[in-house]
Amino acid sequence: MYDCIIVGAGPAGGTAAYHLAKQGHSVLILEKASLPRYRPSGGAVSPAIAQWFDFDLAPTISMKVDRVRYTLKNKDPVEVELETAEPMWMVKRDTLDRFLVQQAQDKGAELRDNTTVTGIEFKGDSWQVNTTGEAVVGRYLIGADGPTGSMAKWLKLKPAKTRLAAALEVPASNPEPAIGFEMGLVKNGFIWSFPKADGYSLGAATMLGGDSKKLPSILTDYAGKIGLDVKAAKSYEHSVTLWNGDRTLHSQNALLAGDAAGVADPFTAEGVRPSIYTGMKAAEAISMALKGQGDALAEYTQVIKDTWGSEMVWAGRLAGAFFRFPGIGYKVGVKQPIATQLMLKILCGENQYSKLVGRATKRLSGGLF
Repeated sequence: MYDCIIVGAGPAGGTAAYHLAKQGHSVLILEKASLPRYRPSGGAVSPAIAQWFDFDLAPTISMKVDRVRYTLKNKDPVEVELETAEPMWMVKRDTLDRFLVQQAQDKGAELRDNTTVTGIEFKGDSWQVNTTGEAVVGRYLIGADGPTGSMAKWLKLKPAKTRLAAALEVPASNPEPAIGFEMGLVKNGFIWSFPKADGYSLGAATMLGGDSKKLPSILTDYAGKIGLDVKAAKSYEHSVTLWNGDRTLHSQNALLAGDAAGVADPFTAEGVRPSIYTGMKAAEAISMALKGQGDALAEYTQVIKDTWGSEMVWAGRLAGAFFRFPGIGYKVGVKQPIATQLMLKILCGENQYSKLVGRATKRLSGGLF
């Protein structure tokens, strides 16, 4: 009998496992793939995540970047230098996820990778988790199995809002240390390009919905136009689960965290930082529940809504205004130095949407007339 079984070894699962094991709780992580494993991800991570750990995350950082370049339909470039205390971190998910799990294992957590969960059953006061191996039992359960996992469905919780995305991994020697954002080529969305030590991670998504079938070809064409070797690239398709503000994240002795909870930023698609945050908060809630606090899991849902979720409401409003009219958004937002710096500080965890969006939406609306 484990205190907690965590399904999924991504940023949310690894973080939750670490914080629970650190408190002395018995933890089992179940992961369907063998670690380390690739996951499509831009890999731009706010250095603000360091505050949630008591160990050094430096081994996970592939590159630090302090410049951002924007274009509108491959034209009108704008380059901005970050005015933040710490540059953005570029990470690879296989490295980051494995590192977080290793920290949890050092505190006593157990990992069973290459193990697929086939179903769950609540029996008495605990969860039986059926797998391709033996069944395991835990008092509490965290579903951190990503955007296409089954935990939300099995727990009878509302599914997350999902958007399809295309990813392209392009090897390169000495990649330029600058983040790229391309607006206008993807309807209702954008393209991003994030450098790593040995290449670039590119992605494209329709943040407001729409035809996603053309995303791979649009992304490949864009990569070629900016001078990358697309013949050496590997392409992937994946899902992004955006915050929609109307989800219950807890059930009987169970929580959802990370992409399974649908916490990605609806404007930037940032997912690693909110995943880590929900993993930490899930661990706090389950630790309190194990100590007898009856409403701890319900409080978890409310805490996520009140903290991260309240900001994502503003992010959604900005996305609705910007991606419908990218040309106007580019003119009154991206090309204004102060607006760009404020936005970049949000990415680095040093600013909030609620302080930016009211003014931004007024400027966007004003640009329509």
